[in-house]
Amino acid sequence: MAYRDYSDSNRRVGGFLLAAALAVATFGGVAAGAAGAGAPAEPAAAQQIQNSYADVLARVTPAVVTVRASRHTRAAQQLPFMDDPALRELFGDRFRQQQPRGEERVERGLGSGVVVTADGFILTNHHVVDGAEEIKVELNDGRTLTGKVVGSDAPSDLAVIKVDATGLPVLPLGDSDKVRVGDVALAVGNPLGIGQTVTMGIVSAKGRQTGLSDGSFEDFIQTDAPINRGNSGGALVNTQGELIGINSQILSPSGGSIGIGFAIPANMAKDVMGQLVATGKVRRGMLGVNIQNVTADLASSLGLNQARGALVSGVSAGGPADRAGLKRGDVITAFNGAPVTDNNTLRNAVARTRPGTAATVTVMRDNREQQFSVTLAELPVETARDDSREEPAGPREDTGGLGLRVQPLSPALTQRFNLKDATRGLVVTDVAEAGAGAEAGLQEGDVIEEVNRRPVSNVAELQAALKGSGERPALMLVNRGGASLFVPVRPRAQAPAR
Repeated sequence: MAYRDYSDSNRRVGGFLLAAALAVATFGGVAAGAAGAGAPAEPAAAQQIQNSYADVLARVTPAVVTVRASRHTRAAQQLPFMDDPALRELFGDRFRQQQPRGEERVERGLGSGVVVTADGFILTNHHVVDGAEEIKVELNDGRTLTGKVVGSDAPSDLAVIKVDATGLPVLPLGDSDKVRVGDVALAVGNPLGIGQTVTMGIVSAKGRQTGLSDGSFEDFIQTDAPINRGNSGGALVNTQGELIGINSQILSPSGGSIGIGFAIPANMAKDVMGQLVATGKVRRGMLGVNIQNVTADLASSLGLNQARGALVSGVSAGGPADRAGLKRGDVITAFNGAPVTDNNTLRNAVARTRPGTAATVTVMRDNREQQFSVTLAELPVETARDDSREEPAGPREDTGGLGLRVQPLSPALTQRFNLKDATRGLVVTDVAEAGAGAEAGLQEGDVIEEVNRRPVSNVAELQAALKGSGERPALMLVNRGGASLFVPVRPRAQAPAR
């Protein structure tokens, strides 16, 4: 039977491997030298550095376990001649389905987990147990128990396992909101299957996103405590021995630790775990808006003093935000009194709020602050779709220094670019590589619906709307794949006519 690790998958992001499994290595500790006579007193911060965390880890390590997941698969035995198009045409797909089945094999995955209740509930990663038919949990005392998945949540990459046991050592959950950049962090898990290992580092950053999945909810604690494959689902703890995160991912060019690891905050894990244990699923709130980050150029276009908040680029008709009075172009600056720094902050805050809750949303509209009470709906399961298309460009139009070819929306263009949700605007049919449009991120198939809050349906209207920008970037409302977003564009100066 063949072996393949399926629990710790890798993704390439910007030339790096984003390993959905976590890391180990050693962190250079601070050596304490003997203080000589007359030596200057150590500063208060230095006095807080410990020579050893053995006492803390003696309480932590018994509650960190190894999780081994397996499933049976059977690979199809491919007959080479069935790749011949003529034979497929003659015999059809039915013959291909009747070809001999390949050898059965067992896929095995390795990860870690954290015991959070004495009666056997264990936190780990969704990707560690996803699709598993059998789960074995190896306790720190040498026992191996059979585990059962109580619930698993892909958007947060969290899962809860239950083993039949009592009196298990438990790792207390800390308050991850109180974690500060620079705090010492200890990672515990079973990297590469070598056995339980402890590594040390600091909290490098908070609120990180990796973009491993479009539908994920990410608010990672970043740490340089080394983590590798097998650490997934293991513990990130503070110096009081409290769980502050569940190790989940690393960023690496090779798949091994380079000191960039990510852990799911304990507060998020606590919320997800509570719902999985109670109902086996996670319910999340939904505001009913499309949002994007406020960049410096967008802030300038909107007349804002700072690039903060979440810009509403679309409002779902009849949804919670629409019923409450929110509009496209609003900038959400606070949710239930908590500041919104970017769109990820808002997504996570809304997702943590239960459906049916009346939430207070603070927005900036026309440079005035307004508040709305929004009763959240329940976020449905989203489905991905591929809207990529390549079509020949139409005739070049003078787009006022944008470096674009555009054409008015028509049935032919709707069919070419699959623009089912577009009803008005100018279709981008070509983007010059070094043009202002490309620099701003415009793409072929985008539909420019508005420029500086003015609807555009032909090039003349586009040129007229661009003149209203002055020295600010032109603010474009773009329909991309059925979703609306604002794009700030700085037109290049036009050469004088000759």
